[in-house]
Amino acid sequence: MNRSYSPTSYDPAEGAQVPSAAVKPGACPTVCTSLPGNPLAPGAARRFIRAALADWAGLGPPVSGQLTEFSEQFTYDAAILVNELVTNAVVHAGTTVDVLCRLESGDGQEPAALVIEVSDHHPSRAVRSEPQRARDEHAACEYGRGLHVVAALAECWGITYRSGLKTVWARLTADADGSPQPPDGHRDELLQRGLRAAEILAPAPHRTPRRHDRDWVNRGALSFLAEASDLLAGQFDEDMIAALAGQLLVPRLADWCAIWLDEDAGGPLTAPRLARVWHAKEAAMEPLRAAVEKEPPRLPASARGGPVPMPWPRTPELGADGAALAYRLVAGGSEMGVLQLGRAGLSRIPDEVTGLIEDFLRRVALAIGAARQYTRQATISRVLQRGLLPTRVAEIPGIDSAFVYEPSNEALAGGDFYDVFPGAGGRWCFALGDVQGSGPEAAVVTGLARPWLRLLAREGYAVHEVLDRLNQLLVDDATEAAESAVRLATAEPVGEDEGPQARFLSLLYGELVPDAQGVRCTLASAGHPLPLILRPDGSVRAAAVPQILLGVVEGARYESESLRLTSGDTLLCVTDGVTERRSGPRMFDDADGLATELSGCVGLTASGVAGRIKQAVYDFGEAPPADDLALLVLRAD
Repeated sequence: MNRSYSPTSYDPAEGAQVPSAAVKPGACPTVCTSLPGNPLAPGAARRFIRAALADWAGLGPPVSGQLTEFSEQFTYDAAILVNELVTNAVVHAGTTVDVLCRLESGDGQEPAALVIEVSDHHPSRAVRSEPQRARDEHAACEYGRGLHVVAALAECWGITYRSGLKTVWARLTADADGSPQPPDGHRDELLQRGLRAAEILAPAPHRTPRRHDRDWVNRGALSFLAEASDLLAGQFDEDMIAALAGQLLVPRLADWCAIWLDEDAGGPLTAPRLARVWHAKEAAMEPLRAAVEKEPPRLPASARGGPVPMPWPRTPELGADGAALAYRLVAGGSEMGVLQLGRAGLSRIPDEVTGLIEDFLRRVALAIGAARQYTRQATISRVLQRGLLPTRVAEIPGIDSAFVYEPSNEALAGGDFYDVFPGAGGRWCFALGDVQGSGPEAAVVTGLARPWLRLLAREGYAVHEVLDRLNQLLVDDATEAAESAVRLATAEPVGEDEGPQARFLSLLYGELVPDAQGVRCTLASAGHPLPLILRPDGSVRAAAVPQILLGVVEGARYESESLRLTSGDTLLCVTDGVTERRSGPRMFDDADGLATELSGCVGLTASGVAGRIKQAVYDFGEAPPADDLALLVLRAD
């Protein structure tokens, strides 16, 4: 009879350890976890089962037939099982799944076994990969389709339905030495398959290339491709992707490889560059690089991803002969480069292996394409951002200034902007703004607001007059943009029901005028977090009153306030990326959190205050800030 003990939650993302403990007689070690319904779930499940088996292997000597030692093959098969079950659940259900693993002890007649259960909390959800008609007809149930690998590896598997829950389970039996035990009558056959397959994917010194097994390669490909997808996902550097591809291929599927990448947006005369060379023997890497650089692969135009035989590189370090192939890396119809690989001692690489490499390289090409798209977007964003921000910040007499600007996403132009510049009549102007949204739309508003702001200030308008006129300009520009969009879409005049589309902008704008008593500051806040002033005694108060956003109400009128900054006074201006920084349900400025942090900055320079506030914002939450971060500090000397 099986009993569970200490069901333990294991978080693969945090790498938590399954507690080690002595197994009580008759008890069954059990671990469970929940995994999100996304493409990373199978990888997390594989890490989960491997960590569990690794810890169970140290529980002590076998008790009542209980397994406490696991062969490498058993661990591999268990990882394949949980990968298939979780993939099946995530693909078909698309929701969070629960994974439970337990060991069942043998009774002398029955062998010990590992049971893996994957539970879906939406058992009536239709299978998404089937045609619409089939989903409508069978939306009330699912029957565990597609688990061929589970059936091949496990002694038995099935489906259990409970109220609001469907569990797909598999039971993998093993000998007392921890080796997987297939069903009666198939043990020798599957064992020989495993041995032959291991020779194909094992490192070169242990591989015998004369024997291959297509079934095992297909089974091993599932784990290999899943691991590769996990590693390549989220990589935005094409050189890093090339390095990962080389280390994944060698020595699993080849003895060496070389990866050539076409220059992004290069013309027909642009030569590809050798991005990565990898060999199973470190001493052979430089000779390999020299050899492949002398004779770059030249593939016919008809080669669109399939293998093309290539001559064996002429260098003693690679051996006298072997089989070499080249693949063109293609994604979305665009050529990314060429990968060349070889295996020594073979006259021909088996079709099973070349097919697996082709599947793998499709993933590599897609990753490179995504990385290039991200790089292009990030480059455009950086160029645009440089044009929207001042190249230098003016130095104000009698004022120590510092600023911090960090967009939340380098691939998108941020919506925050700042500026410090000389105005008319000996005045110095400063601004800190935040456009609603981000990306190109926000960049358009920033590109309009900053030049208008400077122009109005240098024309001698007072602070409140600058905001009045800037508000009207934004409203008028939004109206013109809406009318133009309608004309382009319909080729007809704008109808009476077509209203203006306001472009919202929060702005803190002020002027500084040094005099004999210090610095006179006049400022106004339009829908922006209020500026705070820190006195030398540690007191903090708001330096303005809230007013409506710019670009919302036509004809809105704004008011300004004046104060005096004397020696040691510090004015802090921030965007909502500071005040609304989140940690769970809490925000950084809840209960005057920003004022409290600023009160501890007495005696610091402007740079010191900026650094202190920035660090406090980052320390407030575990995740990186989700919004653009901008702050401006002005301190009277």
